[in-house]
Amino acid sequence: MYLDRATRGEKISGAKLTAVQYGILLMMLALAAGLWRLQVLGADNFRVLAEQNRIRKVPLLAPRGKLFDRENRLIVDNYPSVSCFLVREQNHNVDADLPMIANGLHLDLDQLRAQLNHYRAAPGYQPIPIKQEVTPDEQAFIEAHRNELPELETIDVERRLYPRDGFAAHLIGYVGEVSEDMLNNDMRYAAYEPGDVVGRAGVEETYDQVLRGQDGSRDVIVDSHGREVGYLRTQHSTPGQDLRLTIDNDLQRAAELALGDRNGAIVAMDPRNGDILAMVSRPSFDPNLFTVRIDRTEWNKLITDPDHPLLNKAIQAQLAPGSTFKILMSVAGLQEGIAQDLHVNCSGGANFYGRFFACDARHGAVDIHNAIPYSCDTFYYTLADKLGIDRIAKYATAFGFGQKTGIDLPSEQAGMMPSAQWAMKNYHRKWYAGETISVGIGQGAIEATPLQLARIIGGIASGGHMVRPHVVMPDQLPADFRHAIEDTYPGTGKVDLPIDAANWQIITDGMAQVTEPGAFHTAGSAHLEGIDLAGKTGTAQVMSHEALGRTDKGSSTNPNVWFVGVTPRRNPELVVAVLWQHGEFSYYPARIGAKVVAAYVEKQRRIAHNLAPTKQAAPDKPAEVGAVWTTPDGPRKPDGTQSARLHAGRFFVAPADSDAARLTAQPAPGPRPAQAVSPSQLGVALPVRRIRLP
Repeated sequence: MYLDRATRGEKISGAKLTAVQYGILLMMLALAAGLWRLQVLGADNFRVLAEQNRIRKVPLLAPRGKLFDRENRLIVDNYPSVSCFLVREQNHNVDADLPMIANGLHLDLDQLRAQLNHYRAAPGYQPIPIKQEVTPDEQAFIEAHRNELPELETIDVERRLYPRDGFAAHLIGYVGEVSEDMLNNDMRYAAYEPGDVVGRAGVEETYDQVLRGQDGSRDVIVDSHGREVGYLRTQHSTPGQDLRLTIDNDLQRAAELALGDRNGAIVAMDPRNGDILAMVSRPSFDPNLFTVRIDRTEWNKLITDPDHPLLNKAIQAQLAPGSTFKILMSVAGLQEGIAQDLHVNCSGGANFYGRFFACDARHGAVDIHNAIPYSCDTFYYTLADKLGIDRIAKYATAFGFGQKTGIDLPSEQAGMMPSAQWAMKNYHRKWYAGETISVGIGQGAIEATPLQLARIIGGIASGGHMVRPHVVMPDQLPADFRHAIEDTYPGTGKVDLPIDAANWQIITDGMAQVTEPGAFHTAGSAHLEGIDLAGKTGTAQVMSHEALGRTDKGSSTNPNVWFVGVTPRRNPELVVAVLWQHGEFSYYPARIGAKVVAAYVEKQRRIAHNLAPTKQAAPDKPAEVGAVWTTPDGPRKPDGTQSARLHAGRFFVAPADSDAARLTAQPAPGPRPAQAVSPSQLGVALPVRRIRLP
């Protein structure tokens, strides 16, 4: 009986057994649901994570398109380089490795940390650029520490190689890393990523979409430590399109040499089609400083320089045009039927509205036929008073004063053309008649850029036909892209304002007399024998005579001086505008402009007669060149020649003796030498010397 009772006590009730069974069932269902969620719902996510653990996407950067001059001579090239990127591996503490990385790559630790913080919000798969232009010893450091630093990756890139000495720097522009402000506020860069290299000025900026190409990528198989063990697939990059510019290297170099170190600008343009043949702005800068991240000290030096080396004065300097404006005044006066019968007796100035306005000489009897070569202020004071500001503004605006030309370069300025309406709109006052007198000689509130003056004076000499200036050959671009450029950089474009034939002849003949020797002719010293050079000088005071009398005289108080010239005088094929800031005398820029015109005409005559270029003498002092031929001493080939190799880079070349072909060279500091290029590609932008290396 005792055993039966004990057996009944150990027996589990049915309710408890049912509860246990349901509990086990629920646990099994929960496990099944979890497995289903992981294996079915989360399959795609885990597949991507697994793929990321196994595959690393390495970018293949597209080489940027090269730039050539109008004769297909190379201006801007690329050179091979290596950059270091940081790949944020999963389950790897990158922050702990930063001191070692900074030491091995010669980076500032705080700057490296700041750079990584800048990219914290970027996608995890995106490599972070940490060092450009990696040196051979730094590459060796990366290879030697693959196991400890699997996050470091090197990528072959091609960097820009620009001409030295700022050759056409403002026209070409430069490249640099896209800024955060550009990414956030400019729709043009909506598809760009942090770290991308983009054009930041000049042609590089305007045509960035054409030049930059399409980046590719390579899928690399890596092990658990991030080491490469193989490749899966490669999406090749598409190189950017090469562009042929309108500039002529020969004329560009002539303009650069003519302006020298003077603070100012030169624009040379074909007024028939708008081709910019040369564009110089001084002081200049070295675009190669920007190909790798520019040093802070160099950047501060550029932006604090009072002469503004980053400013393209050819299209951005807005200054009073001085007496060059008298050409427009002559057009207005003749077309309105006033100037033909206007005669004044210049005794050194005249009184208008109770104030004496001075002239720079006593010209005596002056009419429209000698007013331009004499540049008589008294005549144009009188003409301005008779025309009135509104009629002057009507003609000036029609010809493009106060408006952008529409050139395909960024940041062009419009200048300013005052009028009665302008005074009321901007200053809420009426226009005073006495202000018109100063406007008549290109002073007062009127402002223009060198490019504007070149286009306007060239257009007047062409009978009133003006075109849109441009720096890239139109046949290089699809029609839709060309129209997009015109919409992006709006301007007055093509304009036809027919000038009466008789009036046109009076004006152009007067401009031709400006450069003829004569007692009062303002640019007689710029005369070119056998060349039909016509033009107009201009002097614009930077402060009033009263203020000048209270100021210590120095170069900063000298007037800005101008010259705008054309050849030939009617329907010209070249117009040149020269600005020399604080240059004092206007015949100086006339001589500078004459050098550019002479270089152009000489080349055209040489081409017409199929003559070789004038041979230059060997340098008598060390010269910096962009490429050298090396001819080693050794056995000759069967044909009698010796092997030679062309090296692009930066060299100081000094003559060893009177034989210009035998020189010694020493590499100078600068970018790493580029790969060999053909001499026909180098052109004049990169001078070439044949040398024997020691």
